[in-house]
Amino acid sequence: MTLHRIQDKSDAMKEEILQKSLTLFLKHGIREMSNQKLVDWLGISTKTIYKYFQSKEGLLEEALYLYHNTEYEKLLNLSNEQNAACHFFEIWQIAVEMEYQINQSFYRDLEYYYPDLARKVEKVIAPKFEQHFLSVINRGVAQGAFRNDILPELALRSVFVLHRASVANEAFTKLGLSATDLLLQTTANYIRGLCTPEGLKALEKHIQTLAISESAENPTVTDQP
Repeated sequence: MTLHRIQDKSDAMKEEILQKSLTLFLKHGIREMSNQKLVDWLGISTKTIYKYFQSKEGLLEEALYLYHNTEYEKLLNLSNEQNAACHFFEIWQIAVEMEYQINQSFYRDLEYYYPDLARKVEKVIAPKFEQHFLSVINRGVAQGAFRNDILPELALRSVFVLHRASVANEAFTKLGLSATDLLLQTTANYIRGLCTPEGLKALEKHIQTLAISESAENPTVTDQP
C-alpha cells in the first residue's frame, strides 16, 4: 500500500469520526457523550480516537468547525440572482432547519463546560458569516428590497439574537412548532419589517410558495367516509 493511499485512508477515518461524533454531540449533548460512550457508539477503540485528536475538547472543536463549515457551504449554494429579501429569508431558513432539532443540552453544555472553546470557535467563524449576511442586506438596500433607512449591522445583530433565542431557548421549543412555523412566527416577521413594499411583496410570494411546497410534501391525511 502506497503512502498516498495510507494517508487517504487515515483522512477518511478522521472524517468519519468527526461526522459521527458531531451527530452524537448534537443529538445527546456534549456532557452525555463521555469518552467511553463515544468509543462504544463509534465502534472504535479509545486509542483510535486519540490517534487523531488529543482530547475530547479537541474532537469537539473540530466537530464544531465541521458543523459551521457545512452550514456555510449551504448558504453559498443559495442563488444570488433572486430577490435579496427572499435570499435573506432562505439564509435563516437553513439556519433554523439545521439548529432547531439540536438537543438543548448541547447548547447548555457548550456554554457551561466549554465557554472558552465556544468563544474561540465563534471568533474564527463569525467574520465570514457576518460578511456574507451583510452583503445580502446591502444588496437588498441597493436593489430596493430593503428600506434604505436601516442600519445593516444593527439589523443583522437583531436577527441573530432573535434566531438564537428561538432555536436554543426551551421557551420556544416547548411550543412544539415545526421548524418552518417557528421561522415564520419569529425571524421572518423581523425580516418583513426590513422590507420595502416591493421587497415585502416578493417575500410574501416566496413564503406562499414555500407553504404550498410543504403542503404537497406533507399532505394532511383525512378519514374517508
